Amino acid sequence: MAAEPSPSHSPLVGPERRLPEITVKAVLLGILLAMLMAAANAYLGLRVGMTVAASIPASAIALGTLRFFRRSNILENNQVQTIASAGASTVSGIIFTVPALVMMGAWSGYDYGPIFMMVVIGGVMGVVFTTPLRRALIVDAGLQFPEGVATAEVLKTGGVERDDDRPELAEASRTGAVGFRLLLEASVIGGLFKLCEGGLRWLADGVAVTRAWSVQGYRWLFTADATLAPSLLGIGFIVGPNIGTLMLSGAVIGTILGVPLNWWLNGDRLLSTAAVPGGTELLALTPGQLADVATASWQECRRIGIGCMLVGGLWSLITLVKPMVNGIRTSLQAFHARRAGDAVGADRNELDTPLPFLLLAAGVMTVPLFLAFRYALTGYDGATGIALVMTLLMLVFGFLFCSVAGYMAGLVGSSNNPVSGVTMATVVVSSLLLLLLMGNDGLAGKVGPAAVIYLAAFICTGACIAGDNLQDLKCGHIVGATPWKQQLCLVLGSIGSAAVIPLVLGLLDEDQGIGRAVRDGVKPLAAPQASLMKDLSTGIFGAGINWSFIQFGCALAVVIIAIDAVLKARQAHFRMPILAVAVGIYLPLGLSVLIFIGGLLSWLAGRLFAARDAEDKVALENAGMLLASGLITGEAITAVLIAIVVAASPDLLPVEPIGIAGTLALAATVGMIVYLLLRTLRAARAMR
Repeated sequence: MAAEPSPSHSPLVGPERRLPEITVKAVLLGILLAMLMAAANAYLGLRVGMTVAASIPASAIALGTLRFFRRSNILENNQVQTIASAGASTVSGIIFTVPALVMMGAWSGYDYGPIFMMVVIGGVMGVVFTTPLRRALIVDAGLQFPEGVATAEVLKTGGVERDDDRPELAEASRTGAVGFRLLLEASVIGGLFKLCEGGLRWLADGVAVTRAWSVQGYRWLFTADATLAPSLLGIGFIVGPNIGTLMLSGAVIGTILGVPLNWWLNGDRLLSTAAVPGGTELLALTPGQLADVATASWQECRRIGIGCMLVGGLWSLITLVKPMVNGIRTSLQAFHARRAGDAVGADRNELDTPLPFLLLAAGVMTVPLFLAFRYALTGYDGATGIALVMTLLMLVFGFLFCSVAGYMAGLVGSSNNPVSGVTMATVVVSSLLLLLLMGNDGLAGKVGPAAVIYLAAFICTGACIAGDNLQDLKCGHIVGATPWKQQLCLVLGSIGSAAVIPLVLGLLDEDQGIGRAVRDGVKPLAAPQASLMKDLSTGIFGAGINWSFIQFGCALAVVIIAIDAVLKARQAHFRMPILAVAVGIYLPLGLSVLIFIGGLLSWLAGRLFAARDAEDKVALENAGMLLASGLITGEAITAVLIAIVVAASPDLLPVEPIGIAGTLALAATVGMIVYLLLRTLRAARAMR
């Protein structure tokens, strides 16, 4: 990663220079990309429980598209990526929470109005809560904000200004054109893979093995699988070898070690859970029964990940109390200085949305926020009072968690931000509070968990856009954008993405099913975080949940956090962020395999490329990021298109894969691994 600018750095476009930023073409392109990125991340997050930031691919598309206009500039390109990134961020908050409402039966489907409202309110509140922190976290604290810095580097490749009437400004750089072609090329490859897998059924979506064996009289159960998808390789390449290794380690804990150990300790209960007659010998089980028992064992073991996430989210809050208090204090000092006429913040590059406007926006959003909670509690006698409590919780928890998300984005980036962990802490605390206020008798036991998920959706969406807001503002700080214009563009992007997110969720649910099977031969989208939120909220309200695995996960998290503290003190390159391990435990093993391989490819590319200087390193990172983002985007957009086709004509596409689909899928995946490595090296050399 390129070295971050110091707090006193000079922006690329100085405050004295005025270039068009919010133009018609920038807004229209940005909103279109926000919709596309929202659709792509909806599929990705529902399938693998992870999303990726859209800023870098959106920047490449902006560079490639705006080159066809007579005039464009870097600040226009920056606003395009700012609007587009809002689509990828807001949808994360929705897919991590809202499917829980359908799973628990509170909603019958993905209704347009409520989801649109959640996205808009969460998006606006996320911007409002973190705008006062911009100067404290970006200028004074000088946090890294890795994706913001990387996005700025991509934008710089297109030059500052293009003007056909001025020959010296007419041509964008060669590197910018190369980046756009890379993204397009990888998107086509990712799309073709998904078409052959999910559409034509020529490729299998994964391979799996479940076996039972006897060792010295002990009966053991083993299960393992690998999901084959371009997006997983892309995610692994982006998050790198450290996170990829931790995710695979978590998967080994939850599956390779956890499943057989759970069988050894609780075999009779697992047989009962899988509807197999008690006392049946493991070696006597049919393949179907064996798979059911293995699945039942894994479903219990994945709750270890819940415990890890809860402790990880609380640890994030504890560690950030002091820096966040300092950040808020600095922001208030800067605001008072500006009101007093001080020169601080007087330049165009330091003009945030005025605090009175932020307070007005928060006040306006509070009204529909209250009405949403009131709607969720329909039929409950004390609905109005509880809705007021929930609204207050949203304002308090929302500001706290949005601040945490913004600070964490500065440390680890938006893609690695532990938003789901802190949202889970919200679910637990709010569930316990509502249980105390409402009880769980009768209707309260049904509407209480639903109200908790409403709160989680607003907070999670706000936290996602909060991290994205500060990440984009870091990029703008480097290139010389006007902060209030970026903050406005994030709101525009949130509204644009809100228009399509409900439609995409409905299509994906009808085609593949979200957390539920809808057609034979089609694996449903797991929606892992939403499933977890549903289990926690309904479990606390009395539906029942096995806390022993969660407690073990809490203890495991304490050990991992202690190890990471030692690694930090020794300034080790390899770290152990607890939430990466937690996600690996909670997700199926198969999803972590290709993510781990993608991380190894990222490391191997760095070794083979042997960057000579910082510019070479940036070229390699940009090339890899664009190719990986292309694979992810191509697969995800194609999945949405397939869902549209299935919705229009359910019998048009085959349901069962062809006989050699598994072999072909393995061969295609190996080819894709080779392609990603070699193409990254070749592209990086071309971008030097």
